[in-house]
Amino acid sequence: MSPGFSYLHDPHSTGHVIATVRTLMRTDGLHVSLAAIARSCGTSRNFLYANWKSATALHLLALRTELAHAFDKAQRTCPSDGTATGITHHLTEVARTIRRHPTTAAIARSSPGAFTTAHSVIEGPLVRVATERISDLLHPLSPHGGIWGDAALNTRPWKILWIARPTALCPEAAGNQAWEDTLDSVFAQLLQDLLTPWSTSP
Repeated sequence: MSPGFSYLHDPHSTGHVIATVRTLMRTDGLHVSLAAIARSCGTSRNFLYANWKSATALHLLALRTELAHAFDKAQRTCPSDGTATGITHHLTEVARTIRRHPTTAAIARSSPGAFTTAHSVIEGPLVRVATERISDLLHPLSPHGGIWGDAALNTRPWKILWIARPTALCPEAAGNQAWEDTLDSVFAQLLQDLLTPWSTSP
């Protein structure tokens, strides 16, 4: 048995716990309880509480993992080449991945208030993860110092996140090709407008 296999299936490992929460949230969203997580992990609520304090803390870790996974998946299927056009295609794929993810639909269904808040929240761990990942993608647009060396470019990660959320957090469009194409097209156009000063395209 490989170390990786042991780690992922050890009921006391962080990897196994977070993987279990991710699976449960695809059906029950934010309604996944500490008891349900413990039962599915094959461990106890006391162990989970001692290490993570609450189901909410585990939900957040799972959502951060899902968000990072969306960027990584987009990198595999539609990698950015560091140009404004490449970044636009890549981020459109990220938004599409989040929109189609079963956890997005499950949270919209199970916790409509929290889902509505997600459209406009201005700070928090998920916002930080998203803006950091977007910032990393934008660095090649300014070869001398990245976004930190370009005051205007440094404002773009937050602006991009703001226009991306209505596109990504629209699970009801998933599977409706015309609706999804419209969302992707509008997002891509807005993103191109934001990145025009750094575009090398004619």
